[in-house]
Amino acid sequence: MTTQHKNIIKQTLPVLNMSCASCANSAQSIVQAQEGVIRAEVNYGTGNLTVEYLPEVTNLTQLQKAVQSVGYDLLIEEENKQQETLETIYREKYQNLKNKTVWAILLSIPVFLYGMFLMNTSYANEIMWVFSTPVVLWFGRDFFINAWKQAKHRSANMDTLVALSTGIAYLFSVFNMWLPEFWHKRGLHAHVYFEAATVIITFILLGRLLEEKAKSNTSSAIKKLMGLQPKTVIVIQSDRTEKETSIENVNTGDIILVKPGDKIAVDGIVISGSSYVDESMLSGEPIPILKKENAKVFAGTINLKGSFRFKAAKVGKETMLAQIIKTVQDAQGSKAPVQKLVDKIAGIFVPVVIGISVLTFILWNVFGGENSFVQGLLAAITVLVIACPCALGLATPTAIMVGVGKGAEQGILIKDAESLELAKNVDVVVLDKTGTITQGKPELTDVKWLNNDDSLKNILIAIEKQSEHPLADAVVAKFSKPSDIEKIEIYDFQSITGKGAKANYKGQTYWVGNKKLLTENHITIAVDLQQQAEVWSKESKTVIWFSDSKQVLAVLAISDKIKETSVKAIQQLEKMNIQLYMLTGDNENTAKAIAQQVGIKNYKAEMLPQHKAEFIQELQQKGKVVAMVGDGINDSTALATADISIAMGKGSDIAMDVAKMTIISSDLIKISQAIKLSKDTVATIKQNLFWAFIYNLIGIPIAAGILYPINGFLLNPMIAGAAMALSSVSVVTNSLRLKWKK
Repeated sequence: MTTQHKNIIKQTLPVLNMSCASCANSAQSIVQAQEGVIRAEVNYGTGNLTVEYLPEVTNLTQLQKAVQSVGYDLLIEEENKQQETLETIYREKYQNLKNKTVWAILLSIPVFLYGMFLMNTSYANEIMWVFSTPVVLWFGRDFFINAWKQAKHRSANMDTLVALSTGIAYLFSVFNMWLPEFWHKRGLHAHVYFEAATVIITFILLGRLLEEKAKSNTSSAIKKLMGLQPKTVIVIQSDRTEKETSIENVNTGDIILVKPGDKIAVDGIVISGSSYVDESMLSGEPIPILKKENAKVFAGTINLKGSFRFKAAKVGKETMLAQIIKTVQDAQGSKAPVQKLVDKIAGIFVPVVIGISVLTFILWNVFGGENSFVQGLLAAITVLVIACPCALGLATPTAIMVGVGKGAEQGILIKDAESLELAKNVDVVVLDKTGTITQGKPELTDVKWLNNDDSLKNILIAIEKQSEHPLADAVVAKFSKPSDIEKIEIYDFQSITGKGAKANYKGQTYWVGNKKLLTENHITIAVDLQQQAEVWSKESKTVIWFSDSKQVLAVLAISDKIKETSVKAIQQLEKMNIQLYMLTGDNENTAKAIAQQVGIKNYKAEMLPQHKAEFIQELQQKGKVVAMVGDGINDSTALATADISIAMGKGSDIAMDVAKMTIISSDLIKISQAIKLSKDTVATIKQNLFWAFIYNLIGIPIAAGILYPINGFLLNPMIAGAAMALSSVSVVTNSLRLKWKK
C-alpha cells in the first residue's frame, strides 16, 4: 500500500525473516535511523513495516539494504503481485521450517533417550554428539547467523538467547567429551548436555512452526475477502464480441457480461438485463437484491439466476471490495497503544535477560558450593532458554488481528487498532438521523381512501409516474408490483411547480399535490381524511392529496422510514449504560417525532455540520468518550472530531474515509456488537500479557535456581525450551479463542 502527500511517501511493506518481537524492534530501529525517514513502525503480528519517508533523501532500495544489514529483508514488489509473492514466500518458509522441525525431532529422539536413560553405555557421548551436531549447527544455524548480525549492530533478540544457550551447552559438552580429565582432576564428573542443546532447538523450531500455523489462521479474513474477486471476466469488445480478460486489464468504462452464478469482478452500473444478486458479503443480509438498468453492482457479490451487462465504474484499488481489504489490512497492521508499550519492554528485555544470566552464573560460583561452576553454567543457560519476548510480543497483535478479522466477518470494518481498543470505553453515542436511524430515502408509509374505495388507484400511479417530483417516486415505488397496477393512458398531464400535478382521464380532471392545490381549485375534503392528515402531520410525515375536480379521493403520507432494527439497537445500547444523542439538520417537529418513536430522550434539531462537531467537543470536555455514527458528507466533521467514528456503509465515500469504523450493512445493531468485540479483544490482550509476564516472572527465577537451596530442584534446560515454546503457542491460541466467542 502506498499513499503520497506533497513530498512525503507512506508505504507498507512486508518484512521477511523476523522470528520474534525483538526482531520487529531491531528492524524498526534501523529503518527509523535512516536519513530521510520520518516515521517507521514494524508490527511483528502482521510482519509489516509502515514507513513515511522523503523520496528526495532516501528510497526503498536503501531502506531494504539497511534492513538486510541486521538480518531481515523487505519485500519490494508491485502491489497487485505482493500478496501472491508473500504467500509463496510464507508457504516455502513454512515447508522449510516443517522439514527442519521433522528432521530435528527425528535426530533429537536418540539424543534424548541416550541422555536420559543410556548415559552409561559405551560410546554414549559420541553417539549423542553425532546426532546433535546437525541439529545445533545445521537446523539451528539461523539462530547463530541472526544473533551475529544483531551483535554487529550492538543489538540482541530472541535468536541471541537461543544461540547463546544452545551454543554454550553444545561447546561445553564437546569440551567435556574430549577433555573429561579436566573435571576428573577436580573431583567432578564430566557431564555432557547434548540433549539440552538439541531438544531446546527442536522445541523452539516446533514452537515457531505452530506459531506460523496459528498466525496464518489469524489473517484468514483477508484471504476470504481476496477470494471473493474472480481472476478473469468477460468483456464486450467494440465489435460486440466477447473476450475473456484478466481482472488486471479491466478499465473504467469497459462493458462486462455477467452470467448466472458468476462473481461480479468490479464495481459498476447495470446497462442492460436484470438479475438477483447476493450482496450478503457487503450487507450481511441473506435476501438477494434485484439489479436492473441503472442499478449499482459491487465487486465480490454473486450473481444468481439472470444475466446482465454492466459498465465498469471502479476498478482495481477503487472497488468497494478492494477498500474493504485495504481497511482490514491497515487495521490488522496498526498498533494498539498498549502494543507500543509492549514493544519498548521487548526491546530492553533481551539485554536484561542476558544480564540476569551472567549474574546467575556469578552468584552460583560465589555461593554454589561443590559443583558450583557446572550448576552455575547450566542455570545461566536455562535462564537464556526460558526467557522469551515472543509471548510478550505476540500478545497484542494476534488478538488485534483476530478481533479485526472477526469484525470484518460480522460486517464491521475497523480501520485501526486504536479504535478497536478504545471502543470498549465509549459512554456516549451520538447518532445522525437521516440514513443512520432512518433509511435515508422517502417512502410511502400510509394511504387512506375515501370510503375505503381504491378503484382509482391506477390514475394516481399514472400521474405520479409522469411527475418529476422526488416524492412521486415514493408513491410509484410502493405500487410498482405488476399485480398492483393496470396500465392506463392519461392525457393533458401538467406539472404545477411547488404544488403538484394534474391530468385528464376519460373526460375527468384529477389532481395530486399539496393542500394549497386543493384550496385554489375549491376541492372539498371529507372530515375523516382531514383528521387523518392532521395526525400524520404531527408525526412529521409529508401529506399528499389525490382528488378529482370535486372532492379528495385519498390522502397519502410519505416519510423517511425508521430502519427495522433501529429501536432494538437503541435499547441494546441503553442496556449497556451508554448515553444516546440524536443530532439532525431537520426541523424540531421531525426530530421530536423520530426521537419519540425510537426512544431517544436527548436530541438536537437544525444542526449544521460545525454544530455537530462543537457538540461532540462539549461532551469530550466533560470527560466523555464519544462515538459518532453518521453516513453523509455533512457528518464528516463530527466523525473526525469524535473519539470513535462509525460510518454507515451505504452512506457517502467521504464519511467512510473519515470514520475509523464502517458498518457495511448500515444496521445500528452492529454498534453494540463492535463495542462487545472491543471488550472481548482488550480482555484477550490483557489475558495474553498477564500470562506472558507471569510466565517470565516465575520461569526466570526458577531457571536461575531459586528453588535449589529449598528443595534441591534445578530446572533442566531442555524442559525450559519446551516451556518457552509453549508460552508463545498458548498466547496465539488464546487469541484464536476470540473467533469462537459469541
